Amino acid sequence: MLSFLKSIEFANPEYFYFLLIIPILIIWYFLKNSGSFAEIQFSGFSPFNNLKKTKKQRFYHIMIIFRLLAIILLIVALARPQSSLSKQDVNIEGIDIMMAYDISGSMLAEDFKPNRLESARDVAINFINGRPNDRIGLVIFSGEAFTQCPLTTDHSVLKNLFLSVKSGIIEDGTALGDGLATAISRIKDSKAISKVVILLTDGVNNMGSVDPLSAADIAKMFGIRVYTIGVGTTGLAPYPFQTPFGIQYQNVEVKIDEALLKQISKITKGNYYRATSKTKLENIFKEIDRLEKSKIDVTEFHKKSEEFLYFVLIAGLLLLMELFLRYTVYRTIP
Repeated sequence: MLSFLKSIEFANPEYFYFLLIIPILIIWYFLKNSGSFAEIQFSGFSPFNNLKKTKKQRFYHIMIIFRLLAIILLIVALARPQSSLSKQDVNIEGIDIMMAYDISGSMLAEDFKPNRLESARDVAINFINGRPNDRIGLVIFSGEAFTQCPLTTDHSVLKNLFLSVKSGIIEDGTALGDGLATAISRIKDSKAISKVVILLTDGVNNMGSVDPLSAADIAKMFGIRVYTIGVGTTGLAPYPFQTPFGIQYQNVEVKIDEALLKQISKITKGNYYRATSKTKLENIFKEIDRLEKSKIDVTEFHKKSEEFLYFVLIAGLLLLMELFLRYTVYRTIP
């Protein structure tokens, strides 16, 4: 019933102004009936003190209630209530996104809190949450690269696999070209209108068998845009070292091959970003999210049905009940 009422619309809502006559009718009714009962003079009211009103007396005013309700329903019927059935065809041409994340040992540096790896992971998960219609996958790399999760719309699985990523699970180093090439191989055959790789690293390419610029040329050939992100503060960053006396920190130089990352993004018509804090990294992902929006075509069909008949029938029933009571139970003799 509630869902039915929520779907009701009115073609002529201006008729609701007629409802203003309802309080006028109520006032008229009580003024009319205030002096319509016969009065019998008694020397006192003591004989009637213990008398209680009968059911007939209590329900005398139900007739005017029925009449007022009938008038209200007829006014609602004049306003032409209509139920609306709608059908929506949504054609989502999503964007396929492969994330290529550097998980080398240097990602444990704590210029980001708690460290670069966990900060980048948290920001990426928030990014994933905001793109429910896109297929997203994950490639991780350090000294070598492999696919942690292929393109999928099951983002809960993707996020669980992302959370299981730790530095040290593969050989250390920075095989930037291998990471990019692996991401490209996972997305190149996609039929999506837009194919994107987000490449995040904090180092310099020093391992692997694929030249990063050659991988960028391949991405360009397949129409893949690469957004490159350099992660790390400028200058020195605190890095934890395991010693016989426990964890000790030492400031190490932040080395990011920004020239290479800029060239990769330029070749593929993407953008290069430098994140020197978690807040800046969040803003970078917000900008990528804004630049890469899914295209949604929506076709809507509406079918409206007139529903005034229900209100007229109920109003008629109430008027019949009033007439029945007036000429039977509450019948008066002139």
